[in-house]
Amino acid sequence: MSTTEDHGPNGTDAPGGPAAAPAPEAPEASDTPGPAGTADEPGTAGTAGTDHAAGPAGTGDIDPEAAERLEKAVRAAEAALIEFEIAVESFRIEVENFSRLHDERLGPLYAHIEELEARIAETIAARTGDAEDVRRAREARARVQPLPGVAELFQDWLGSDGLAPDTAAMLTNRTATPPPRVRPGAEARTLFRELIRRCHPDLVTEPAEMDRRGAFVTRVNQAYALGDVATLRALTEEWEAGPSRGPSPMQRGEELVARLGWLAERRDLLAEIAASLEGGAIGSLLRLGEEDPDALLEEIAEGLREKIRTREAELYRAGTVIGPGGEPGAGTASDPGTGADPDTGTGSDTA
Repeated sequence: MSTTEDHGPNGTDAPGGPAAAPAPEAPEASDTPGPAGTADEPGTAGTAGTDHAAGPAGTGDIDPEAAERLEKAVRAAEAALIEFEIAVESFRIEVENFSRLHDERLGPLYAHIEELEARIAETIAARTGDAEDVRRAREARARVQPLPGVAELFQDWLGSDGLAPDTAAMLTNRTATPPPRVRPGAEARTLFRELIRRCHPDLVTEPAEMDRRGAFVTRVNQAYALGDVATLRALTEEWEAGPSRGPSPMQRGEELVARLGWLAERRDLLAEIAASLEGGAIGSLLRLGEEDPDALLEEIAEGLREKIRTREAELYRAGTVIGPGGEPGAGTASDPGTGADPDTGTGSDTA
């Protein structure tokens, strides 16, 4: 069973650097196979060479020497493909973690900015009485007003802010607990990478064994996303204590050639997944903070805090034009450095 049924391929860091997970690139044709029989040099490990010319696919066994060379090509292609899956999965997890932490940490800041903008618009409308200003104020207030009755309608599965955490976890096969960081720590990356290389479903062809490995890798993915080193160690021990199953044996020439063809299709699918991740909004953001995505998240947060300070000053100035006791919205910002706390909605210093 493939490990990209829901979220993309499984794995860890991009090979060659445990400290970062850049947007993955598809391996060259010399590393993973193209369609059978298209490689430049026959009999070279890691290519879909013309080995199968020694015994055309579908005609039965080929001579032992050619079969050995072709099997080496298959094993090299499998290893290269898994490294690519590791890179893609590592990037996918960082995209998902960044998205979750962006919503959790920055969502209240965005909401506070919208609230301040609504109050500014209401204060200006109260001062001018202009119909256009009143319309703008109503629209600004509508943007921050929660939709009534949503939670009751969906029985707490969905609220005005979106899916409830437990619901999202159930539907997306991820933990309800948000990750502590965008990028898991170095030890978690190392454990995950080595474990995936041993237990990946793409190493076998028997359906039952692929299912067993797929279920196990799902647990590994969840632990890695949380940077849970203890669980990753326990999973490593569990795998070592379990049934010892190496790569599926393939003796017949047509089996080897068919396997190379499947690996080529798998590589193309992974390339599409990687392009989709990289082209998305979060993927594009991550490319800007490739060295330290957690620092990028904090940089965005600081920009939002600065915007909050600016909006609070605007609200203060708008309120002092009317003065205390004016129309609704007047005098609500008695100090330019204070306002509703973005987390609690209570008055506190947001600087």
